[in-house]
Amino acid sequence: MKPLLLGHRGTPRLHTENTLAGFQAAMDAGLDGVELDVRRLMDGTLVVHHDPALKGGGSLPAMNAADLPAHVPTLDATLAWAADAGAFVNVEIKFEGARPDDRVHRTLDAIRAHGLSRRVIVSSFSPLVLDAARHHAPEIERGFLFHRAYRAGPLDLVPLVMRRVKAAALHPMHPLIDDTLMAQARAHGWRVNTWTVNDAAQVARLKALGVDALIGDLPDVLLTAR
Repeated sequence: MKPLLLGHRGTPRLHTENTLAGFQAAMDAGLDGVELDVRRLMDGTLVVHHDPALKGGGSLPAMNAADLPAHVPTLDATLAWAADAGAFVNVEIKFEGARPDDRVHRTLDAIRAHGLSRRVIVSSFSPLVLDAARHHAPEIERGFLFHRAYRAGPLDLVPLVMRRVKAAALHPMHPLIDDTLMAQARAHGWRVNTWTVNDAAQVARLKALGVDALIGDLPDVLLTAR
């Protein structure tokens, strides 16, 4: 089985990350789609940006749409692009507070509105965000992000979270993936999508383990999986 190949925030080594130009470059290079991040402005506008602030300064949660630089796309514009491009999209929902706000259901509504429910997986580090997504749009798949062992003493919390949010996939950082994790995922019927894979040797290792999707910055490296 060939893994799905997704550009991490587009093609960040070639174009500004999380921009429509970077996303299109990922598709032009032969990838299957992209991974992107959703944040919320003060006026409620949903935008595609990784950090809570712009590089030149300016906190996104304190900004309005009129203040947004031209290179930062709205979520709506990005999903319209994805629908036209035939891209698969991993939508990571970022959060500032402990509890989910309206960005969760509004992100899911936008995905539905653009006809992308079957070409999107929504991911988050927050089980609360994923649980809110499950309640609002159970048909849109969810992926649980984690970057270190997710345990409480000897207790592995991953199965507890996955059952609670009914996620379709694990999204671990790639050094966490080994035969044990893959066996656990297969036993439960979970897919395994991983990030950020920028080394051809890691691509080969992860492909041999049977990882379902690889997310990386460098299209040429990801394409060695083919």
